[in-house]
Amino acid sequence: MNEAGEAIKSLGKAWEVHMEKLLKIPAKKDYAIVDTHKQIVEGASKVFFKKGFHPASIREISESAAMTMGKMYHYISSKDDILLLMHRHMQMTWFFYIRDSMIDEIENPYEKLESAIRSTLRFTSENKDLIKFVYTESKYLSKDHLRAVLDVDAKNVVLFFNNLLKKILGKNVSDNYTILGGNMISYLMTFYAMRGWNFKQIDQDEITNFMLEFIFKGLNLSRPDRE
Repeated sequence: MNEAGEAIKSLGKAWEVHMEKLLKIPAKKDYAIVDTHKQIVEGASKVFFKKGFHPASIREISESAAMTMGKMYHYISSKDDILLLMHRHMQMTWFFYIRDSMIDEIENPYEKLESAIRSTLRFTSENKDLIKFVYTESKYLSKDHLRAVLDVDAKNVVLFFNNLLKKILGKNVSDNYTILGGNMISYLMTFYAMRGWNFKQIDQDEITNFMLEFIFKGLNLSRPDRE
């Protein structure tokens, strides 16, 4: 399996462990659980993006998801569970964007890094509401749910960028440097979603090129097309 595929598989397994433990529901072995969770996330997103997490009710979410409350409670037991599903959806979708950019066909690690950043910025530009919501509303999660989100967060795209930096920088830097670099890149990738309202007039390509220059210069790296 290719690098992005392995990362998606690993992330999926990490989520399965936490969801098996946290979701106190009768549908854990239901063959339709993946599709139904997606249906719930899509319905909940419409309500949450409009009203916010705390004011939204399970009844409103079930209506938006076009299912009865009884059926919904077969798959989730609380709004915490729904927010957990939204975190998983965001992280998995992020990786799908990277995978679909054909990053595993690229051998040069510098080009691979630029491709990953480009596909991530495309993801953030097309999923601004989702990203802004999960990062601002996570304060409402229970301690156990939040602990799960933070645990898996360290194993997703952060780790992917961390590993890319290790390939580029090798033994020239410490592990802490690549860990900080991976976290910083992932954080900067949310910039468009969190602050995009303030520069709506700027073209997406200009934003992408600015971010690439900012990140590569900050890490003292040369962009592949500028060498």
